[in-house]
Amino acid sequence: MLRSALLSLVAAILMIGVAQTQAIGQPAPPPAGGQGQEAAPAGSAPAAPVDSSYVIGVGDVVEIGLVGRQDFTNRVRVATDGTVLLPLIGHIKAVDRNVIELSDDVRQALIKGGFYSDPVVRADVVGISSRYVTVLGNVAAPGLLPLDRNYRLSEIIAKVGGRGGTGGTYVLLTRAGADKAVRYSIDKLAQGSGDDDPIVKAGDKIYVPTSETEVFYISGEVKSPGAFPVSDKMSIRQAIARGGGVTENGSENKVTLIRDGKEVKKVSLDDPVKVGDIIKIGERLF
Repeated sequence: MLRSALLSLVAAILMIGVAQTQAIGQPAPPPAGGQGQEAAPAGSAPAAPVDSSYVIGVGDVVEIGLVGRQDFTNRVRVATDGTVLLPLIGHIKAVDRNVIELSDDVRQALIKGGFYSDPVVRADVVGISSRYVTVLGNVAAPGLLPLDRNYRLSEIIAKVGGRGGTGGTYVLLTRAGADKAVRYSIDKLAQGSGDDDPIVKAGDKIYVPTSETEVFYISGEVKSPGAFPVSDKMSIRQAIARGGGVTENGSENKVTLIRDGKEVKKVSLDDPVKVGDIIKIGERLF
């Protein structure tokens, strides 16, 4: 009887020990209100590095580290004096350098200081504050656009979603410090290269006007007088056709052209039409 009781007690103790061991091996239950979710990592993921040809400017944020080491990773902003402050080596020039040049400068400074014999330095630009273009007007997403590499004008228009529904057929590009904008046809940008599709620079302003602002006016002896859009390389002859052609009483030899408030002398039907032109077709002589 006593022996049976002792065996039962030992069995009960063993069962309790097994249950405790299993409990210890089980993962902790998820926190309340977040079942199945993993804990968020400390800090936020770094921004995607920009092109290696990008020239660093004041205010940009760079991340510098050593490949294979975790004790020399630094994310710093370029100061107004054009330098970044790094451990061990102090201030080092970053402005007007690309990431390849900056990496080599940091590497040489670490070797010269005797801190590492042959370090492999990695540098990335993870934040841009120094180089922007301003895109305004009738585009899908107007605003400030950082220049993380060299962009052509057509690429900038594409990055902002193209022209809006009321956008015109051309783009006005005003260079930083310039007083006058240069006009570029959107159709030509889509097919051109070189000077027909220039590389934009920091501080440039890009504007896409509404189609309502790029019209010419035709009146007099035409079948459909009114205001019409100015297409690329439109001639006066084409403008008359856009107005439905001359009436029975009209004559293509009786064309008056008003431009910028003044009458243009010696008008040819092959002359180009400009935005704001007023074309009047007179009566023919019988």
